[in-house]
Amino acid sequence: METQSCVEVKNEWGIVAARQAGRSLSKEIGFGSVDQARITTAISELARNIYLYAKRGEICLELVEKPIKLGLRKGIKIIAKDHGPGIPDIRQVMVDGFTTSGGMGAGLPGVERLMDDFAIDSQKSEGTTVTATKWLR
Repeated sequence: METQSCVEVKNEWGIVAARQAGRSLSKEIGFGSVDQARITTAISELARNIYLYAKRGEICLELVEKPIKLGLRKGIKIIAKDHGPGIPDIRQVMVDGFTTSGGMGAGLPGVERLMDDFAIDSQKSEGTTVTATKWLR
């Protein structure tokens, strides 16, 4: 069972709306307050990157399930997509402390640490897609 909902990110309100949607879905799935905070922090970082670097994009959230020995494991998948300039050097942006915005540089490496699964695809002049999943324990 997969259901997806997307929030457009083109201003600060889009970041707030994406965070609220993530918190709501993670609570509905059954995540505890600590994991809800991890998920909303990851969404906030991804949405902020969209706004800062691509100006507009979307955060899509999915309830995902995968079979395990005793049934199904539930999780939340975050897909952050934009059609911005792309990331010239993915390895460089995945180094802790690297920043082009003057921030703390915790962005994408921080998202990777907060989530269980993480993937990034970026093409010059076409945009970036980051996919991150957190599984219910």
